[in-house]
Amino acid sequence: MSRIITPYSAASTAAEVSAGVDLTGRRAVVTGGASGIGLETARALADAGAEVTLAVRDTAAGERAAADITAGGAPGAVRVARLDLADRASIDAFVAGWTGPLHILVNNAGVMALPELTRTAEGWERQFAINHLGHAELTLGLHDALAAARDARIVVVSSSAHQQSPVVFDDIHFTARPYEAWSAYGQSKTATIMFTVALARRWATDGITANALHPGGIMTNLQRHLDDAQLRYVGAVDEQGNRLQVPPGWKTPQQGAATSVLLAASPEVDGVTGRYFEDGNEAPVIAEPSDGMSGVLPYALNDKNAELLWDETLRLLKR
Repeated sequence: MSRIITPYSAASTAAEVSAGVDLTGRRAVVTGGASGIGLETARALADAGAEVTLAVRDTAAGERAAADITAGGAPGAVRVARLDLADRASIDAFVAGWTGPLHILVNNAGVMALPELTRTAEGWERQFAINHLGHAELTLGLHDALAAARDARIVVVSSSAHQQSPVVFDDIHFTARPYEAWSAYGQSKTATIMFTVALARRWATDGITANALHPGGIMTNLQRHLDDAQLRYVGAVDEQGNRLQVPPGWKTPQQGAATSVLLAASPEVDGVTGRYFEDGNEAPVIAEPSDGMSGVLPYALNDKNAELLWDETLRLLKR
């Protein structure tokens, strides 16, 4: 299976990727679409003519984002619906409120490096619950809508941080091992890739493709839990301690959204499924973690691991 290379790169923007693409008549959901790369993903899809629903926890912020997109002249309608990925009742309500086909599902929202161990009402570690389990429940609930589209695409925003931890099946929720923020985040992002692999295998006969991606380093609300030392370590503040809008080597939100838009809309990846992308191209499989945090580790794409995660996900969600 040859690695997929497209005309795009780390410098490409969402608008460049969607240029010339016509999504008229197609419907999309972008979780976390009120800010950051979610907003820019939604903007590019709406600019291409899609009807886009911003699935957000803060609907007031969502309405502001929708107004911003439409003010730019996007031909596609932009709607807002409430979705809290840590609240199963909210997920169920979103699914119950969806009618008709769904052509594009972008699982974009997430939390990162929560400094202390926090749990959801079910007792699940919060990063794993939001980044993986909440999106998994949403995706499973929308299966029939995706299948009705006949050629639907699922786009999963993962991270190079998957290199920091596999899924530790013996203690996913840190009930016995000490909590570490980056290990928990990395584990949750590994889970999103593995679930993508499992989805791709199961739903191909429904005409549904599923791919995961690393968007790159982008300064957004995702970094809100990082302390001054962590921001300094990743080069996100200057010598005076001022937070940089675009740190050296990082991407703008428009560049960070480009790979999401590629997988959601571009003909370059028609029929492609079960793969992991970065910088507009399929990522190389690497043997061990990289200093630059590029590439994908084999455990994230392993079929056996994907099946274990699928079973554990359904067990936890009682599906």
